[in-house]
Amino acid sequence: MSNKIKSISKSGIESGQLRFNSLEKWLKWQESLHFTAIELGLERCRRVVNNMGLLKPSYNVISVAGTNGKGSSITMLDKILRNADYKIGCYTSPHLLKYNERICINGEEVSDAELCESFDRIDRARGDISLTYFEFGTIAALDLFRQHNVDLAILEVGLGGRLDAVNVLDADVALITTIDIDHQQWLGDNRECIAREKAGIFRNKALAVCSDPNPPQSLLDCAEALGTPISVSGSEYSYSINDDTWSWSSNETSLEELPRPMQYCDFQLQNAAGVLMILDKIQHEYPVSVENIKQGLNSFRLNGRMQIIPGEVAKILDVAHNRESVKVLVENLRKMPCLGKTHILVGMLKDKDHLEVFKVLKNIADSWSIVTLPLDRGCDAQTLLSDLKILGVDENVSDFENTDEALNKLQQLAVSGDRIVITGSFITVAAALRQLL
Repeated sequence: MSNKIKSISKSGIESGQLRFNSLEKWLKWQESLHFTAIELGLERCRRVVNNMGLLKPSYNVISVAGTNGKGSSITMLDKILRNADYKIGCYTSPHLLKYNERICINGEEVSDAELCESFDRIDRARGDISLTYFEFGTIAALDLFRQHNVDLAILEVGLGGRLDAVNVLDADVALITTIDIDHQQWLGDNRECIAREKAGIFRNKALAVCSDPNPPQSLLDCAEALGTPISVSGSEYSYSINDDTWSWSSNETSLEELPRPMQYCDFQLQNAAGVLMILDKIQHEYPVSVENIKQGLNSFRLNGRMQIIPGEVAKILDVAHNRESVKVLVENLRKMPCLGKTHILVGMLKDKDHLEVFKVLKNIADSWSIVTLPLDRGCDAQTLLSDLKILGVDENVSDFENTDEALNKLQQLAVSGDRIVITGSFITVAAALRQLL
């Protein structure tokens, strides 16, 4: 019999023994560990991060906040910087098809085993401190970035900025994308309030870029109060669209004949312009070539963002779920040739502004397939149908128990030249992708 004494941590786990041996079990446990799914605040997270020695990372940090465009901006930054041979860690949320998408090292998702080992380190370090599902993932990203010794980490803020778990680290550079109305119950019901929360990722004398050409005054006021030098689209930098290319310039740099990052989607140029301003600002520490930039923009693709699956009946998948993002989706769809009808398949979360989204989609919809999302935050189809009726839409509308059922029916009914647009939520798009890919 071994005389080895097993030590037990405050979290009740014997040393050398993982609480769970599968990612699925870890995630299921995390969903119920904390008394609420969302709790904004940094104190608990900071204590655990400090216990793990992660508060002062060896790598530099770019934090990205905003209502729309965060994932696209991060993907472009990642591609361009990796083209220049930097080792990049990316943390984004939510995921589409699998949890591992949230944490990538040099464009590769981390493995289940790495996540389980990281969750175990966090579990031991937290003691009796309760963490949310999102906080566990955020700390795991920081832990794995250290394990892999990345050159630069790009972190997507999950909700707001000031009190989001990502903000436990001081950003060396902050990027604010578009600001619009979303998550009102947490951030406020107007752009000025929301911008104030997002400005919480600013730090004294640390660089900031805003790719929204019309930033709320509160964002600029916060930057000034903190002593944060901020570069704003249309002021410190600008871009122009040519036939098949575009140009970008700042006070110091000018780039011509750049490739468009995505067909039919001029909005991505706004994101790309902000990304180029970030790169311009960090050029002295992380130099990239014009060729690195062009290759990165040329190769830009992101599942669920104006994703087109071609065929006799094209499928367009977009995670747009608020007023601004749906406006962009509709603008893009109008630029696409379509000989037939546009069928909208939509499912949404309860806390989204369904009426505002439907008002915009109504301009292009020939038919509606409304689905129930199978989770606590998911809205049922009957509620969405009632919202459509408020807008006077009661013809060519069907409701379904799930996305699979709706998509199967649409694929039977649609004829050559039609298109099916799947939108309203990451959950809706993910379900469709699983069926289509």
